[in-house]
Amino acid sequence: MAAASPIIAHARTDGQDRLIEADEPLAGFHMRAGGELPGALITPALIELVRKARVYGLSLARVIRAQDESEQVTAWVEVKPDGDGARIAIADWQAEPLRPIAQADASREKHALIRQIAGLSAQLGPSQELLSVEGAADDLADLVNQMRSGIGEAWTNFVAPGRTAHHQPLHWRLLDGASVDIPGSDRRWNVHLVPLGKPQAGSAGFELYLVPQKVEAEKPPKSERSTDRTSGIGRDIAPVLRQPVSRIIANAETIRTQLAGPLAEEYSNYAADIASAGEHLLALIDDLTTLELVEDEQFETAPDTIDLADVAQRAVGILGVRAGERGITLDAPKSADSVPAVGEFRRVLQVLLNLVGNAIRHSPEGGEVWIRTEQVGERARITVADQGEGLDEDEQKKAFAKFERLGRSGDGGSGLGLYISRRLAEAMNGSLTVESAKGQGARFTLELPSFKERRREPR
Repeated sequence: MAAASPIIAHARTDGQDRLIEADEPLAGFHMRAGGELPGALITPALIELVRKARVYGLSLARVIRAQDESEQVTAWVEVKPDGDGARIAIADWQAEPLRPIAQADASREKHALIRQIAGLSAQLGPSQELLSVEGAADDLADLVNQMRSGIGEAWTNFVAPGRTAHHQPLHWRLLDGASVDIPGSDRRWNVHLVPLGKPQAGSAGFELYLVPQKVEAEKPPKSERSTDRTSGIGRDIAPVLRQPVSRIIANAETIRTQLAGPLAEEYSNYAADIASAGEHLLALIDDLTTLELVEDEQFETAPDTIDLADVAQRAVGILGVRAGERGITLDAPKSADSVPAVGEFRRVLQVLLNLVGNAIRHSPEGGEVWIRTEQVGERARITVADQGEGLDEDEQKKAFAKFERLGRSGDGGSGLGLYISRRLAEAMNGSLTVESAKGQGARFTLELPSFKERRREPR
């Protein structure tokens, strides 16, 4: 097949669909979209064309459409098998700037894909200090444990990109996109930092993701199950399920956003439903893992002195974007507020993220969620109040039951969030309660020992 216009660029891939040579403008587009040269192809439409040509030994040609955070590109692409890889010819390259809203959508879509394929994710404070860490890759398990034991420290103390030789992290723009080696992992990893807060990017902290440069080969199931206390549905099955479910979500998002080319609206909607269901399934997998953890007889928290007002501000920073999408205002404690308490920072943050997330989900669009802290005698309290439909007395009694969703069938929840949150509160010598009435919203209160109470305890 002949191109409608002269060939303007050539490229070459290897047997693993890695781009090893490329002329402009393809090379620049590939790099702007987050790729490396040489490195794996990341443009979905081009990946599909190259893979088919290589696997079936056919010469293929077609128009492809793709976009990065600033441009939408249309081009005629010819792909011919060449040894183990393929040769690419580009013609009729047309690039148009994205409209501002389209740029924002593209950025959100890119971050959504990154979240699904990341092997490690963490919440960072404004100084890039660790607040919480979650891991999905087996070969990062040691790193996850190290980072969890170093909550409050700079993440670069544990993951040091080669160009980072400072004791304090560099500016986040210099670290974003860095490539790192992790002890215990045979793969290289790319660093992605997503700044939170406006108008100054990062003023509310960052989201950190480590994304593998190559997908880990799926391991066959073990022939024998361990009988010790580390076995269970969450611990055994979660690692096996998380990777394929993440792939389903990533592929569905690619289809939904039409990054691989135009698509009929009904099919785009189908893909959105698939991605949404996959995200709910991942959340359920995470909840089951945490459920087994908190129900273990040997489960213990690591109490320390924390500030409930500070934890609340961090939770609001993390969930601010979700609230903004529904026009909901989060009224957090002021920066001058301080309510010292005794608890494990990441567990308290986990509880607050659940409470504030629930409040956002059940408040009407354009509503408001209040988060207030106070010290009452020897106890420290934080209350999250919403403007939702509220709970009657019978629903309040069931609210903290396992798998209880209070008759809600459309919000995708697992019915484990409040149960797990109360178990975590009790493990920290605290409590989690609710006050509500139909039509008057709900007030959930987390209560922990105050720092003063701890100081009077005998040594």
